[in-house]
Amino acid sequence: MRNWNVCIVGAGKIGTMIAELLKASPTYSVTMVDSEFANLAPFQQAGFKVAQADAGDQAALTRAFDGFDAVISAAPFYLTPTIAAAAKAAGAHYFDLTEDVAATEAVRELAKDSKTAFMPQCGLAPGFVGISGAHLAAQFDTLDTLALRVGALPLYPTNALKYNLTWSTDGLINEYCNPCDVIEGGERIKAAPLEALEDFGLDGVDYECFNTSGGLGTLTETLLGKARKVSYRTIRYPGHRAIIKMLLQDLQLETRRDLMGQIFETALPRTDQDVVLIFSTATGWIDGEYRERSFVNKSLAGQVNGKTWGAIQLTTAAGVTGVMDLMRQGKLPAQGFVRQEDVRLEDFMQTEFGRYFGKGELTRMVSAA
Repeated sequence: MRNWNVCIVGAGKIGTMIAELLKASPTYSVTMVDSEFANLAPFQQAGFKVAQADAGDQAALTRAFDGFDAVISAAPFYLTPTIAAAAKAAGAHYFDLTEDVAATEAVRELAKDSKTAFMPQCGLAPGFVGISGAHLAAQFDTLDTLALRVGALPLYPTNALKYNLTWSTDGLINEYCNPCDVIEGGERIKAAPLEALEDFGLDGVDYECFNTSGGLGTLTETLLGKARKVSYRTIRYPGHRAIIKMLLQDLQLETRRDLMGQIFETALPRTDQDVVLIFSTATGWIDGEYRERSFVNKSLAGQVNGKTWGAIQLTTAAGVTGVMDLMRQGKLPAQGFVRQEDVRLEDFMQTEFGRYFGKGELTRMVSAA
């Protein structure tokens, strides 16, 4: 099984984290691509190979991707179609982190006659949560409901929102504003964001969760006709949803997402002292009995290459590097469109990147009659 040459497009925060994970592995050689040489200079100084190319120029990207086994897009979602098309032209496998529905559809179209694999939505949610959700669903003879809940939260909340910025501000606001794909009553529908508020407690801590967009990936397609109800909700500390709803709906900032982003970037500090919590529950029939099973995973910040990285950075980067490693091993389809639910949870956790989920905390399966 040979090593792979990987090209990462986008020298931002998540691109940096992916590069650091791959640098710590003996299996991969990494080249960073960005439109701005100023963004590439630190990588060059750290010993990475770099190439300057405009991510909106398909021809330039195709030349840059020549000879690579895989391309990972860590660029903004609106650049996805161009980057994916260039990867196809260069004959490289393609992976990204987008939760944008239109971008994913563009990747799916490119994958139809491709000789290489195209696997979007490979981060945390969508991404790893879809892998764990499919693992839960497969345990039932007949699935009834599947509820996926994910949150990236500060360990030490201090403000009224009980929240700090831990990842893309634009992505966060899109989650709060865009319609949500769900299965309700056995039908695939669009649900309103910020609705379906639910309170729960876990390990002595109180949480709330509510509808947000993008987290299910392709699960609603895969489970249509197989489940009565499938949902995705974002986890926050109690009271967060009420304030966000007031800002977006009562003050109409959902029509001014740019302004909302400026407010968040100005007022909410970033933190690496965070926790990623996954709490997913499925119900259905096993051997004639109605049963419930849950998957719980809590991940904390950790060290990579001598530096501390936040839990959301680690888990997002581990999501895409883990599935790429499975493709390198021949455990995933090597051409066409590949879904997260095509990945076996056991295989993922055994990759060198799966250890970043639940590191230092808990990873458990819970079963109840």
